[in-house]
Amino acid sequence: MRNVTNALGFGLLVLSAVSLGCVGTADGSGNGSGSGNGGPATLPTTSSVYLKASNPDAGDQLAFSVALSGDGNTLAVGAPLEDSGASGINGNQGDNGISQAGAVYVYALSGGTWSQQAYIKASNPNAGDQFGLSVAISADGNTLAVGSSLEDSNSTGINGNQTNDLASQSGAVYVFTRTGVTWSQQAYIKASNTEVGDEFGLAIALSGDGNTLAVGARLEDSSDNLTQQSGAVYVFTRSGIFWAQQEYIKASNAEVSDWFGSAVALSGDGDTMSVGARQEDSSATGINGDQSDNFAAESGAVYVFTRSAGTWSQQAYIKASNTEAMDLFGVSVTLSGDGNTLAVGACCEDGSSTGINGNQGDNGISGSGAVYVFTRSANVWSQQAYVKSANTGSGDQFGLPVLLSSDGNTMVVASAFEDSAIDKAPSDNSLLDSGAVYVLTRSGVTWSHQRFLKASNANTNDHFGSAVGISGNGATVAVGADLEDSGAAGINANRNDNSASDAGAVYVY
Repeated sequence: MRNVTNALGFGLLVLSAVSLGCVGTADGSGNGSGSGNGGPATLPTTSSVYLKASNPDAGDQLAFSVALSGDGNTLAVGAPLEDSGASGINGNQGDNGISQAGAVYVYALSGGTWSQQAYIKASNPNAGDQFGLSVAISADGNTLAVGSSLEDSNSTGINGNQTNDLASQSGAVYVFTRTGVTWSQQAYIKASNTEVGDEFGLAIALSGDGNTLAVGARLEDSSDNLTQQSGAVYVFTRSGIFWAQQEYIKASNAEVSDWFGSAVALSGDGDTMSVGARQEDSSATGINGDQSDNFAAESGAVYVFTRSAGTWSQQAYIKASNTEAMDLFGVSVTLSGDGNTLAVGACCEDGSSTGINGNQGDNGISGSGAVYVFTRSANVWSQQAYVKSANTGSGDQFGLPVLLSSDGNTMVVASAFEDSAIDKAPSDNSLLDSGAVYVLTRSGVTWSHQRFLKASNANTNDHFGSAVGISGNGATVAVGADLEDSGAAGINANRNDNSASDAGAVYVY
């Protein structure tokens, strides 16, 4: 790793081909965030490995989703467009017989060395199911949930019939568990009201112990099908090895095309849940404003729910402090371990300020993106910070996704459409959509930018930051680049051959 100071005044981390010291994390729907171990957050001090699939192929998009265990020792990576016809664990990776069936790769860290531990496929792989569109993992790394939101079975509930394709793109979630180093499928989960096109499983989150699972279905239509694509969230709980649906949750102002459930996050104990509805239309600002006016199309909203004695209730309805049409506030959400810090991405927000708590009203840079941090005290939420990139640029979509460490004091924000080159100032914009990731820290109530991360083999359209995450203590960061092009396989292979377009890669700091 080179650790230099760039023109923005904070450290620039660049991956180099060195072996891992210690380092990992989760995805834009909050997977893994809040489920890690406690302790003070620290910044990464060493770069680590460059991870590729064991069977890289053009277009597989490895690292469309990423999840890291709380201890940073287990990393799950989704490749939703992978084509193998294998099913289950460690099957034939080479047949490419089922287009875009999808796969998940599990890597484990032992003795300072990363290795691939498992190659996981759905138990019912089918063309276009895109298994691995979302992944979530428990704090100890022994429970893994995988979303396949385009899966087609019309079954409902737990472990139903997987073999029919009578409900196209209804979606499913698969739960796997690990004993020792051996993975097995524990459950195949469907909604209680499975219907065509609901996309159940596009966003998922697990509690720290792996016993609570939240699943978003952004295109669900309500039980009467009168509110098209309003969206829903389903909560499942595990007792022993048995899963059951605990709750079916709708927004308090459910309306057509709000996409409630497009992002979800859980606190460590699973008792606080945040849900993004990135296309919600109210022009309200702040906490618990008017939900009903619909004067700001697709401005977006976030809903916070809490659980007490198995019963869920809505605690807050949260909007940006500068709500505007098309900002997509809630496109990503993340919670700290105790559930008292919430960060929300608004990837299409247009402000031109940089850094923390700048001018929110100028709208001078279209689609630059922003992150909003909220805190809870005595069940009351308030906005703590309005966060912009340190090198705000048009179309960068800062905030897609965002992740918090368990203590909430370290935040990782992706900007997969950022354009700078690693050997120049971050404002040079010479590598279109190469992508970048920003690490911020909080001291007391004050946030500041600390590190600016780029891939050492950054190229145009790699989308470094397509998925990100952070370990429980904030010491490990994993960054996906789902359109990276190397055809190399395995760990720390040649990252510069560019022979497999959009194969994808993961970088672990």
